[in-house]
Amino acid sequence: MGSNKYLCFHCNEVVPAGQSLSVPILGKMEPMCCQGCAAVAQTIIDSGLEDYYKHRTAAAPSAQGLVPDALTKMLEYDDESVQLDFVAQSDAYKEVLLSIEGIACAACAWLIEKQLSHVKGVQKIHVNSTTQRATLLWDDKQVKLSQLLQTVQTLGYNATPFQTDKQEELDRKLYRSHLLKLGVAGLATMQVMMFAIALYGDLFDEMEVIYRDYFRWVSLIMATPVLLFSAQPFYFGAYRSIKAKTLNMDVPVSIALLGAYSASLYATVKGTGEVYFESVSMFTFLLLLGRLLELRARRKASETSSNMLKLIPKLALKLNKDGKQQRVAASQLKFGDLIVILPGETVPADGQISFGESEFDESSLTGESLPIVKSIGERVFAGTINHEQTVHIAVEAVSQNTFIANIMRLQEQAQSEKPKIATIADGVARYFVFGLLVIAALTYTYWHFHSPEDAFWITLAVLVATCPCALSLATPAALTAATHNLSKNGLLVKRGHVLESLAKLQAVVSDKTGTLTEGRLQIQGLECYKGYAKETVLEYVGALERQSSHPIALAFKSFQKLQATNIEHHTGLGLSGLVDNHSLTLGKAKFCQQIAQPRIGMLELVLLVNTQLVARIYLSDLIKSDAIEFAKGLKQRDISLSMLTGDESAQVEFVANQLSITDVSRGALPQQKLDVVKHKVTSTPHLLMLGDGVNDGPVLASAPLSIAMGLGTDIAKSSADAVLLGSKLRTLLSAIDLAKKTQKIIAQNLAWALGYNALILPLAVSGIVTPYMAAIGMSLSSLAVLTNSLRLNKR
Repeated sequence: MGSNKYLCFHCNEVVPAGQSLSVPILGKMEPMCCQGCAAVAQTIIDSGLEDYYKHRTAAAPSAQGLVPDALTKMLEYDDESVQLDFVAQSDAYKEVLLSIEGIACAACAWLIEKQLSHVKGVQKIHVNSTTQRATLLWDDKQVKLSQLLQTVQTLGYNATPFQTDKQEELDRKLYRSHLLKLGVAGLATMQVMMFAIALYGDLFDEMEVIYRDYFRWVSLIMATPVLLFSAQPFYFGAYRSIKAKTLNMDVPVSIALLGAYSASLYATVKGTGEVYFESVSMFTFLLLLGRLLELRARRKASETSSNMLKLIPKLALKLNKDGKQQRVAASQLKFGDLIVILPGETVPADGQISFGESEFDESSLTGESLPIVKSIGERVFAGTINHEQTVHIAVEAVSQNTFIANIMRLQEQAQSEKPKIATIADGVARYFVFGLLVIAALTYTYWHFHSPEDAFWITLAVLVATCPCALSLATPAALTAATHNLSKNGLLVKRGHVLESLAKLQAVVSDKTGTLTEGRLQIQGLECYKGYAKETVLEYVGALERQSSHPIALAFKSFQKLQATNIEHHTGLGLSGLVDNHSLTLGKAKFCQQIAQPRIGMLELVLLVNTQLVARIYLSDLIKSDAIEFAKGLKQRDISLSMLTGDESAQVEFVANQLSITDVSRGALPQQKLDVVKHKVTSTPHLLMLGDGVNDGPVLASAPLSIAMGLGTDIAKSSADAVLLGSKLRTLLSAIDLAKKTQKIIAQNLAWALGYNALILPLAVSGIVTPYMAAIGMSLSSLAVLTNSLRLNKR
């Protein structure tokens, strides 16, 4: 930003007459328009962040509105009850997603990150200059949220906790602004083209000069709002690009528009030469149409996650200790509270069912259309819908700590990363723009000496025809559509390389429990003796397991009606105790001094009542319904499947046989899992690790590609590159196919964009293509790329 004695160096607004405020910046005393800007600028200098003024590409927002009253309102955000709506607890730290107004360029994001990262207690700060959002992780014991917001405020930016409704309003405002600009350009294009028909039909020779000039002046009036209003996004983009010492597609677009308009204005005023008002209007209209379609696609993708939060109801029906029901704010619920979910109601918080059984629609989370039956002890999630029966839920998480809120944070994280192919495409586009400008300059030079009257319009046609719009859209349009499709179908992408890695996949290494199996033991068989009824046996076992946290106990949770006393735990063997004055012993056959009668792939338990054998119970962790389909699908795609598990039971061999897995590693500790995967990567570098437990965290973090199960632990989900929101493994097969299709479409888009430019360039340079024909060709090329990419949105 250049210095001007009449403009504020910080915000570029006019300095009031008689104002003498100034701050030493980059070795010079620079003027300030108000005390606020002076204070902000001094804060930046004192913090050692003076480089901000070197690298910024736009003026900072004015600090004139920073008054103490506004700052004190931020103290409300420190209230724990207020924070329930937007703050999530992450281990010992708190996490919040912020909306930041006033970010104009990447330098603004850099400034905020540098300033906040120096504050004691801030663990992580990432600012996304594109979405104008920031993810902040901090220690509330060392620094309060209000202090951090004030720190941002002193830099001249307004930071507030992200609110879906407010963000959507901003998105709608931006969309309406683009739509208005498109409408102005469209109306002008229709009018100007009517007058241009005579020109291109060589009819002006038969017209009187006065009528020709009249049409030109009318065209000028129509095209001027297009140039000054509709084309603003291209000028701002070009300005930021040049200030950042780089090149983007807005640079040649701006040169073409301003050049064409200036030449046409000169011709109109002087009454000589050619006019290109129709090219200016049509070029702007078609470019804006392409951008509007791109904006709409991105907006639709972002709304998928934003709309999730709207699914959570604001009120909950709380069950008090006296048995009375009371409607309360869902954000006021606490861990352990009991809430009642009536048929047809949406669940307001994450929790476990403590009473009842019903079907729940989880399609908003997992993409699975069929409802899932859930009973006592099973988890349900905020935003899902109860279909059939009334259930009671013990609350485990509310508001920003719910599963659905965590999904949104993960999606925001994914948006901030670019895959390798997108970075390469951006680099190619920048070099392409530079090459285009060089070719345009050489073209003008050549025609200036050979046919001066044609030099300008031929150069204009070159700039318009070869504008790299399609090239710039080729990769991001496809990636946006594919990521949106994956999210819609239950696979949440967190890292930018996921689609690339899935397309090249050679091997899958999977954990067993909770990944290939359901992750919970279920009763598969029951043999009763001595005349005991099945219900009595199950209630006896339920009584013994009532106080246990062992996975076996969960299989009997719905039968825990009786009370056991004198319970003794025999580690690794079984349990014993008294129920209804009967001595009970439950455990392995050897522990109960009985002969084992095992079943393949099942765990056998024996129950003794007063030393008499009364029942054999068989449990197993069921293989997921689509696990066999998943294994076969991988084989059909020439992708190997291995099992890597910490389990050492006979269940491992049973699952391996059922899924035809020959490469099995059992009894593996976290470090051993890490070593196994590192060894496999040497021969199969494109490897995917699937897991869900705490012990899978290290291997998920180190694998070339990793996917965690959505119902797994937080450690697994935070370590993985993507999260499978549902339990359906077939989703991964669809993701692999979509990734390969995405790569093909990106290749098609790049081939089309480069092929089109290679074809049109010699035609434009030789003067065969006129500017308006070039505008149509360029726009059709961009629309072809967008339309091709939108095919990835189909299920």
